Amino acid sequence: MADAHMLSTSDNPWNPWTDFTEWNSWDMQAGYHTLGYLARITVSSDELSPADQDLAVELAIQEIIRLNVNGMYIAVPEPKKSESKS
Repeated sequence: MADAHMLSTSDNPWNPWTDFTEWNSWDMQAGYHTLGYLARITVSSDELSPADQDLAVELAIQEIIRLNVNGMYIAVPEPKKSESKS
């Protein structure tokens, strides 16, 4: 599968991958409710495999970014796993 992304807004100072609680709190206080928006756009089903559910979310993120008229939505890539340092 291609790189995974999370949907965010350009003005949210938190990374949804590494600081999800802070990111979500900031998003809700700003009135964006990004997770709800993503849920409304995602075409999914409990009958899909986990991989297909992930793909449905990724496609929804791409659609939101494509229709991003005001430019506020961004796709945040998953951080690369760093190798442990010896």
